[in-house]
Order: sequence, then structure tokens, then C-alpha cells
Amino acid sequence: MIDFNVPPFTGKEYEYMRMAVESHKISGDGQFTKKCSRWMEERFHAKRVYLTTSGTTALDMAALLCDIKPGDEVILPSYTFSSTATAPVLCGAKLVFVDIRPDTMNIDEKKIEAAITDRTRAIFAVHYAGVAAEMDEIMEIAHRHNLLVVEDAAQGVMSTYKGRALGTIGDFGCYSFHETKNYSMGEGGAIVINNEAYNERAEILREKGTDRSRFFRGQVDKYTWVDFGDSYLPSELNAAYLWAQLEKADEIYDDRMHTWECYDRAFRPLEQEGLVSLPVIPEYDVHNAHMYYLKFRNLAQRTEFIAYMKERGVQTPFHYVPLHSAPAGERFGRFHGVDRCTTSESERLVRLPLYYGMKEEDRETVIRAVLDYFTV
Repeated sequence: MIDFNVPPFTGKEYEYMRMAVESHKISGDGQFTKKCSRWMEERFHAKRVYLTTSGTTALDMAALLCDIKPGDEVILPSYTFSSTATAPVLCGAKLVFVDIRPDTMNIDEKKIEAAITDRTRAIFAVHYAGVAAEMDEIMEIAHRHNLLVVEDAAQGVMSTYKGRALGTIGDFGCYSFHETKNYSMGEGGAIVINNEAYNERAEILREKGTDRSRFFRGQVDKYTWVDFGDSYLPSELNAAYLWAQLEKADEIYDDRMHTWECYDRAFRPLEQEGLVSLPVIPEYDVHNAHMYYLKFRNLAQRTEFIAYMKERGVQTPFHYVPLHSAPAGERFGRFHGVDRCTTSESERLVRLPLYYGMKEEDRETVIRAVLDYFTV
């Protein structure tokens, strides 16, 4: 069986984790946490980056920093993972789902403004498959209505929008380093603080409500509990694992992009014949080869294809069930306007195996199986 995903591993993970153990510092914010944060700040020109225990808790931090209150509303796409929604729900917000664009599967920026009310507090923009949402228009809308913007860039590490790293454009950006992502620490994530006015609050929130970080910098002679907080620091062992991959970030990027481009060349004739739709990469975007997908005519054909590929020994999962149609989505939110694309496009989409170090013979097996499906 060719797996859909194999977690990335570069070879130095064990060495760096051993170094962390031998340093007698395996809790958060040790040398490897600092290396990872500094690397992202420098590489992405980010003002401040804090590692977190997951992409989900990065989103939780962002929602709390937005000061979302019960009764506030947050605008987001329905085609996303539950974490995008649970963060504002944690704060008591009402979710307002809007439709997606059928080309990028991202939130339709043209539908956002009509969904804004006097209770709207923030826009959560998701960069699906590492392809950027239309951030200029989203930011313009947000500024016009005095709203905050959170970028859910869980899949977007190393992608850019008009030359700017995803996660560095909104007020806050959130990354995931889950085992399914391009760069992994098993479970982990990061929050990017793009407005320096939130730096101290983010430190306190992340450090269980204490001013511990100020104490270690010598700014106070003791640290104490000063505000609400939680524990969002990942283990230093996780950070050591991630550092081995950030050191080879470009190598991982190139390797994944090679597979993505092989797929795209192989399946372009299928699109030209009208048999499938392929991923669309806008001119303003440089993506990170996080995902390659095909879109079929309808749900029935997709189901048939998945079963066919399973018989050929290839895992090809579909993706999100739209949140507004889920029990929790119905409870915590509402869909604004007409669902023209979210459900219909989600039912067409299927993902192909793509991971760092994928063997050429496995890649060719996937390609051959897809092409055979359309010739049998």
C-alpha cells in the first residue's frame, strides 16, 4: 500500500533530541525552541514567532488575543478543519460561514463584506493546500470595518502571497507542524504576532498568565501571575525534531515540489479532455506543494475512484466535510448567503499521496493508476 502521508524525517532528529535530553532542558523554550522561532522570524520576515503545542492552540491563542467575547461573530470558510472554528467557539463567538472560491477552495473574498454585522469581530482566512487566499482584499475589508484578521496558515509554511510569507500578513498567523504537514514536530504549531502591541500579551498568555519571560530577560526581579493564560509551550524534544527539518527546509520544499509537478504534468491532459479539474495556483501565489488533488464530476465518481485506487494499493482520501453541515457547525454557526460551491466542490475533491522522500517508483505507480482509471 502506498500511504497518503509519511511524516518527514531528515536524519538528525534523534541527534538533536538527544542533545536536548543531555542539556537537562526538555520543557519549553530551550535552545531548539529558540532556534526554530528565530529561523522563522528571519526567513519569513516575521515580527515575532512563538512555538505552540499545535496549530489548534496557535489558533486558540489568536482568538484570545483578538479579545473575542461571547456574542461576537467571526467570519470564516466552512471548508476547513474544525480547529479554525473551535478557536472562536472557545471564546463564545458565533460562527458565520461564507462560501468558497471553486478555483482555490479558499474563502471567497467577494462574499465577506455582505456577512459583516455590528457584532463581527474578526475574519479567519484559511490558506487551503498552501495556496494563498486573496489577502489584499481581505485586509482592505478588515481595515474598513475595523476587524482583526487571523491567517490559518496551518498548511502554508513556506508559501507566499505577492512575495510575503503566509502568516505574516494578517494581525496573527498560525502554523501547524503536525505529522501530516510539510515540516513536522509530531504535534506542534506556531503563532506569528504581526502587531508588536500584542507581544507582551502573547507572552503572558502562552506562559500560563505569568510574566515569566520578562523575568528571564531581567526586566522584573521576580515573576508572578498577572493575567489569564494557559500552557502553550511545546516540549523541547518536539522543537529539536522540528529543527532538524527547518535546517533542510529548502530540500524538503524542492522534493515535495518535484512530486507535485510530476503529478501536474501527468494529469494536465486529463483536464484538457474535461475529465478532471486540477489545482489552480493564482499568479500572486507561490505555493509549497502541500497537497495535490483531483476534482471529479461528482460525489459518485469520486467514491468510485477512491475504491479503484484502494484496489491498486494507493491511499487517496477525500478531505473536509463542510463545517456548516456538521452537528457542531449547526449548533455554533450559520451559513451566510447561498452555498453555491462549498458542498459541491468538497464532494468532488480527492487527494493523492505526497510526502518528502517519496520514491520515484511509488510516484509512478500513483500516476499510472490514475491514468488507468480513465482508460478502463
